[in-house]
Amino acid sequence: MHKLNTEIIVYLLGVLLLFNGGFMLLASIVSVMTQDGATLDLCKAAAITLITGAVFMLTTRNHTKQLNKREGYLVVTGGWVLMTLTGMLPYLISGVFHDVASAFFETMSGYTTTGSSVLNDIESVPKGLLFWRSTTHWIGGMGIIVLAIAILPLLGIGGMQLFAAEAPGPSSDKLHPRITDTAKRLWFIYVGFTLAETLLLWAAGMSLFDAINHAMSTVSTGGFSTKNASIAFWNDQPLIQYIILLFMFLAGINFVLNYFVLTGKWRKLIHDEEFRFYSRTVVLCALFSAVMIYFFAETSTHSFDYPAVWGPMESAFRHAFFQVTAVVTTTGFVTADFTAWTPLLTLVFFGLMFLGGSAGSTSGGVKGVRHYLMIKSGLLEFNRALHPNAILQIRYNNALLTEKVLQNIYGFFILYMLSFIMGALGFSILGLDFISALGVSASSLGNVGPALGDFGPAYSFAGLSTAGKWWASFLMLLGRLELFTVLIIFTPFFWKKV
Repeated sequence: MHKLNTEIIVYLLGVLLLFNGGFMLLASIVSVMTQDGATLDLCKAAAITLITGAVFMLTTRNHTKQLNKREGYLVVTGGWVLMTLTGMLPYLISGVFHDVASAFFETMSGYTTTGSSVLNDIESVPKGLLFWRSTTHWIGGMGIIVLAIAILPLLGIGGMQLFAAEAPGPSSDKLHPRITDTAKRLWFIYVGFTLAETLLLWAAGMSLFDAINHAMSTVSTGGFSTKNASIAFWNDQPLIQYIILLFMFLAGINFVLNYFVLTGKWRKLIHDEEFRFYSRTVVLCALFSAVMIYFFAETSTHSFDYPAVWGPMESAFRHAFFQVTAVVTTTGFVTADFTAWTPLLTLVFFGLMFLGGSAGSTSGGVKGVRHYLMIKSGLLEFNRALHPNAILQIRYNNALLTEKVLQNIYGFFILYMLSFIMGALGFSILGLDFISALGVSASSLGNVGPALGDFGPAYSFAGLSTAGKWWASFLMLLGRLELFTVLIIFTPFFWKKV
């Protein structure tokens, strides 16, 4: 095994810090425009971040330009942690949070696009800081690492190792043979979706500030809102909720497929097996939820009031589709407290927390393709039991799947469920009740946002203990980087010299 190239790791971490500091300066401009009094605090945080990044880069400017897998894993995981440590500075310097655990939780929830918040009064936070809060979503959504590798050719460094560590899922689709061109195209779509949703929300009646923030949160499948009631604030404006619903659904699709659609190649979307599985799951679960809401849910007992603006049937349909899409794509926006509908629907939504959107999307969770292929594999075993001498193989999008891919999927799912169980045990030890422990563990690991019990859609995560916030933050990072990228660093053979 080659010697660890620590200098290039430090250098790339410095690059990431410069990105972080630059976005903080952008938030300070918003603070100036809104005259919220937080400009100096944001500038201080930006200065600390930029200076640290510059020192990192200057002290390692003569590094060897060789990036291998070990360095890739360390840059991705270390980068996420370092971005969070510097990203929480605006909260601490401004006094929004007085303890490190809360600031770290809020920031990690932002970068991992989880959307869980420990803020009880979001609307009292200065607008510049709310913009920074949404920006952490937007940065983390597509992955700051993917953004960084788009400029790595300027530094004379290849970026494939970073891309592999950032997106270790089963999908290997590429828009262009060069990884940097792939990153640029993905970010072009990402920015385009953000601008389009901003304009539509603004036209539908949102303020420009709210439209920008919610567009950043939606496209990143994050879930931070500028309102205490989340999207329930606009329950009397269905058009706004339908626009957000549309972009949540789009953000849950593989961005490579979004690119093909935008370039006129609709057939690639229609014939993609994962997209069909994802869309059918959303539609069927939403229709079932709408029927249950319309006939069995007591709307008067909900924590959020949602008037039937266009009639009770439309209201049930809208809230069902919105909440199903929000949970499946792990966006986590809220229009109603789905835990207050019926016990059956609470169980359904708990199950949806493990689903996730498509591989190659900004959503978290296990991802639809893994579930789909595990189902296919299970059905194949029934066929093999009946026809033991037949040669049966799994095909996905007309391609044969190798045993290595299937073993990776099985291994990931087992590790994911073990991580969920360990997460729930940890929260139980820290004093959470059974339902709350299960919900917070599933929500944190899946980067969903709202959980169950005392941390359901109607409540914040402020009730978590200090240790609980640190534990949830670790689970968020673990889920966002799809387990292996983080856990491999804790294995002895990762550090062993061969």
